[in-house]
Amino acid sequence: MKGLLLFLGLLCVSVSRNDPQEHHQVFVIPHSHMDVGWVYTVQESMHAYASNVYTTVVEELSRVKDRKFIAVEQEFFRLWWDTTASQWHKKQVRQLLQEGRLEFIIGGQVMHDEAVTDIDDAILQLTEGHGFLYETFGVRPHFSWHVDPFGASATTPVLFALAGFDAHLISRIDYDLKDDMQKNKKLQFVWRGSSSLGRTQDIFTHTMDQYSYCTPSYLPFSNSSGFYWNGIAMFPDPPKDGVYPNMSLPVTKETLEPYAQTMVKNIKQRAQWFQTNHVLWPWGCDKQFYNASVQFTNMDVLMNYINKHSEEFGVTVQYATLKDYFQAVHQSNLSWEVRGSQDFLPYSTEPFQAWTGFYASRNVLKGVARRASSLLHSAESLFVRYRIRYPDGPVQKEWALDKLKALRWAVSEVQHHDGITGTESPKVADMYMDHLTQSMMRVEELLAAMFLLPQNPAISSANPESTEPSSDLEQHIIVYNPLAWNITTYINVSVKYPMALVFDDNGLAVPAQIQPSAESAADYDLFIVVELGGLQYRKYLIQFPQSKCNKGSSCGLTHAARVVTFETRNVSKWKKTGRRLLPVLNECYKLLFDQETNLLHSITDSFERRKVRIRQDFWEYEANGDVHTGPISDNYIFTANELAVLAYKSVAMQIIPGKIISEVRQYFYREESDKNYTYSMITRVPVGFKDRILCQRLDQSYGVGPLVVNKEAVLRTTTSLSNNRTIYTDNNGYQMLKREYKQYINNSVSRNYYPMVRKAYIEDDSSRLALLSERAHGVASLGQGQMEVMLHRRLWNNQEWNLGYNLTLNDSSVVRPVLWMMLGSPAAMASLSQHGALYLQHRPVVLPIDKPQKPWIVRERWDGPTVQPVVLPPNLHLQYLSIPGWCYGPSHAQHLQNLNSEGEGKPETDFDRVLLRIAHLFEEGEDPVLAKPTTINLKEVMQGLGEVKTVQERSLTGTWDISDLQRWNWRTTERSENAENSSSFTHMTTDFSVTISPKQIRTFFVYFK
Repeated sequence: MKGLLLFLGLLCVSVSRNDPQEHHQVFVIPHSHMDVGWVYTVQESMHAYASNVYTTVVEELSRVKDRKFIAVEQEFFRLWWDTTASQWHKKQVRQLLQEGRLEFIIGGQVMHDEAVTDIDDAILQLTEGHGFLYETFGVRPHFSWHVDPFGASATTPVLFALAGFDAHLISRIDYDLKDDMQKNKKLQFVWRGSSSLGRTQDIFTHTMDQYSYCTPSYLPFSNSSGFYWNGIAMFPDPPKDGVYPNMSLPVTKETLEPYAQTMVKNIKQRAQWFQTNHVLWPWGCDKQFYNASVQFTNMDVLMNYINKHSEEFGVTVQYATLKDYFQAVHQSNLSWEVRGSQDFLPYSTEPFQAWTGFYASRNVLKGVARRASSLLHSAESLFVRYRIRYPDGPVQKEWALDKLKALRWAVSEVQHHDGITGTESPKVADMYMDHLTQSMMRVEELLAAMFLLPQNPAISSANPESTEPSSDLEQHIIVYNPLAWNITTYINVSVKYPMALVFDDNGLAVPAQIQPSAESAADYDLFIVVELGGLQYRKYLIQFPQSKCNKGSSCGLTHAARVVTFETRNVSKWKKTGRRLLPVLNECYKLLFDQETNLLHSITDSFERRKVRIRQDFWEYEANGDVHTGPISDNYIFTANELAVLAYKSVAMQIIPGKIISEVRQYFYREESDKNYTYSMITRVPVGFKDRILCQRLDQSYGVGPLVVNKEAVLRTTTSLSNNRTIYTDNNGYQMLKREYKQYINNSVSRNYYPMVRKAYIEDDSSRLALLSERAHGVASLGQGQMEVMLHRRLWNNQEWNLGYNLTLNDSSVVRPVLWMMLGSPAAMASLSQHGALYLQHRPVVLPIDKPQKPWIVRERWDGPTVQPVVLPPNLHLQYLSIPGWCYGPSHAQHLQNLNSEGEGKPETDFDRVLLRIAHLFEEGEDPVLAKPTTINLKEVMQGLGEVKTVQERSLTGTWDISDLQRWNWRTTERSENAENSSSFTHMTTDFSVTISPKQIRTFFVYFK
């Protein structure tokens, strides 16, 4: 992304061909950075250049034996392999892989973003790509090439280590930090991304220097560019005559020596920033090598000339893959400094260019992507249960797997670093949304089929307590709990009638609450209390009485809640506040709302008996849109030219007291005279629940927009906590990092923003206030006791580059994110917020089977839940349970033999292999009980699904038998060369018992009888 436009010019360092000098071994790595989205859609990119990259590279590598190439993003390669590659090309790819001249790097479906991507989705896209590569070629990537994500997370090196990688490569880190690391030769280090995992998942990390992944194109001897001989890709169609814009000056007899001088100068400049004499020299950039012939033809001549004069130049150059380079560095046997679990976020390229805006860009896309991920998580585990229970149908397994694969592809695709970030053009955002929504619809079809087809729906439900059909309308729903814990919670079903009775699958009445909908005057919100075992689904019957219920506010166990409306309050008339406080209570909290402002005033924690002053409202930053008057904000960059200002002038409030939830509705008007509100906040307070996760969560949903152009909207929560402007934010939902406020000469507001993927909190010695999120946002603590979350951005600017690529983010949508707020002691919140974040991400799936209608014919009674629960200990999370559908067996040797055969004996799709992934949620020392190693017996835990036959532990993405995985050991300054890794890792016992330690993620292949 933006590589050709961001490179730094060559420094004019002269090279004397006579001075004695250290000899440098140079690894020229041909590559093409191919964004899966960004400015152009995947289809446009395939047509314009991506397909030609693989076609011409394979042809050119086949012609000359010392040429090499690295392939990174798998989406384009898979499309080329399936739709374009000839049998000859496919045969050559296999040959090049065997020779080590074509190397797959990272191997994921995309080069995923590191700031706003959830860990589950990062693993999914990596697993998708690795599964294809291993199934098709028997290869397993060993190295990363994360050159373009906007900052680097400490979670990513952990995932790559768990996947079996030997080294990691990053590029985009803060400009001043990179400058310091270059000067001190600290661009390479061993990264210990998790403090709990310690040395076991260390990984050597190479940070690219200031030139990043693009070859500097400046030629001091010409006005033309250099090293990009195939020019710049053209859209929508490649030129018929093969002549592209900006084709570099060819290497000729006249230009050969100046070209060599230019290249060697750059090599020697870069060499002085690293500790060994090995120089990684990336050759390529965005959308390159679509004409590999002209590229290699010119570079062959240049490299041969340099090597011919190697002693004079002091360098030897060779085409290389990343393996060649990292192997040479590894064999240098140096000891490297260890970097702990701190990340490289946020990322800035200049003092007024903090890349923190994308944490909140395209909020709608971020929300849909996470909902798609959650739906996939649920559907995968349900398909596993279905296959074990109904191995022969009636839902056709191939049809079902196709539905799941389509959603896996869509969720993987949007994790691209110009996808979920919201930094793409509108047409590409539309592409992501279309792929996600279409695939979600297909998976919802699959869910309906799995629930309905095993039995005759005409006998799947009954009229409770009666054998005669009722005249009342009725509707049937199925509710599925995708978590491997027993839960009690409430669900919300939108209905058209003012009263409803609810019955479970035992025919027993269920507590419910009905009230006018906050979204539509024609609808009602029906809240139903559900109790579900882990991975369990239950059926519920909703009846709509046609005769009036004469029991006051209740009908059966359903409470009809009423709306109480308060007087709208204008900010201009606020005087003394805190005198008229209205309580909203439950078993855990006492919330006080100020009737003079219609804002939250305080919350008292009933367990700790501590009152915390809390105010929540909306503020806006005004963005500059004129590059001639100062720094701007755009898709990527957030520049706070001034402090945020209050975004409203009046507030309306309604309260709905209830028996399941009490709901507070607040509406914020930009102007006193406005009839339509710009902001809304709905807070649901669970009532009557003893479960602390449910009792201590305040479910808040917001409506934001449409915004005025060049406004950036934040939810500001101001408290009495003494946090010293320190905030804790999550790294991809995997681990929490402490963020202390930093004062900069310029742009302090923007540079103190961090990504919040699942959770952020502030605290003092007595209390912790946590916000849990179902999509990514930007978050900061800019004042004492303050936490603000950026919810929405609408921007336009006149920067030529942004206008040319349509990247101005004129997002006129209304966004509706959800946050859960939790307050309690730091000790209590440590466990409650861990579980709460997953409860929010994986809320029960509610599937309506039909629409309200007259009852079916008389049918037999329900007999309770029909499936057994699967329950893990509270510190372990069932991260993934699926049938991947790969076409390879567990034996690596046998798989390679099958690939090398002429089609005979190749295994078919394995519908019996189950991929199981279990994660320990806690850090070492985080909780006196839950932060301990936990032993489970997989056979016992999984018996709710079926009887386990065999279990094999695998690497993170499933391609390695864990007993075969031997990663490179890198020496560090902390230990001697032969020191063993300290490890709490224990292998599974013969009776399927496994001990999972803090922050471990363990992956298994499971077969059931």
